Amino acid sequence: MTSDQDRPTDERAPISWDALAAELEATRQEAESRGDADPVAWDAVAAELAARVSERPAEEIAVLAVPVEDDVAAAPPSVSEPEGEPEPVLEPLEPLDPVELRGGLEALLFVMDDPVDEDTLAGALRCDVDQVRTGLAELAEGYDTRSAGITLRRVGEGWRLYTREEHAAVVERFLVDGQRSRLSQAALETLAVIAYRQPVTRARVAAIRGVGVDGVMRTLLSRGLVHEVGSDPDSGGGLYGTTPLFLERLGLTGLADLPELAPLLPETATMLEEHPDS
Repeated sequence: MTSDQDRPTDERAPISWDALAAELEATRQEAESRGDADPVAWDAVAAELAARVSERPAEEIAVLAVPVEDDVAAAPPSVSEPEGEPEPVLEPLEPLDPVELRGGLEALLFVMDDPVDEDTLAGALRCDVDQVRTGLAELAEGYDTRSAGITLRRVGEGWRLYTREEHAAVVERFLVDGQRSRLSQAALETLAVIAYRQPVTRARVAAIRGVGVDGVMRTLLSRGLVHEVGSDPDSGGGLYGTTPLFLERLGLTGLADLPELAPLLPETATMLEEHPDS
């Protein structure tokens, strides 16, 4: 019988490891059944197996296929997944009419308490930033040309309206004299209602007095005698109370020092005589 070693290299059958394991197991069981499982014999079998494996040609060893350049060139290009949503295409902004631009800029600058930057103005007006920049320069130049009472200045990264320095004396005289002027009867009545009913809403003060108090409230707020202390949870309106300046002007150390209202109220009979329908 021709063994695998006697065959030519190209005729040798590939090694079947499962068949080889089965053959070795059958040989071992046969040797054990005969009682001659000699270790030397097993060493000879192992040596023969190692010789058969070492004599296999190198080209029969399986290797992983490596793509050649032609295969790489023939492979279709990979399509990458788009990352995120595509950016929207912004439509070009249409330029505003110069008159509309100046009016819009003045309105926005008038209501702003702090300097406002050009991007914010452009977003509110829905126009280009360059047009806003040009409009601001023209607006400031117009104020200076006609010596207006206000001037437009660039402060840091924003723009803001200021009173002109030439009119500082007029503004100062107005503010000082306004602080020293006496309060009207309506202002005193409103201040008394706030002092005794605080915190109180503007609507509640108006209901007690029976007249509107918006103008009087602005006067009291500008004098620093009252201030907003919160908001009403039911109506959402502002709650107002007196300030420390109010106590200082009246010579009081606290609201507990306010005089009692009972002695100041008119008698019931007098009220009925003056208001018989009440």
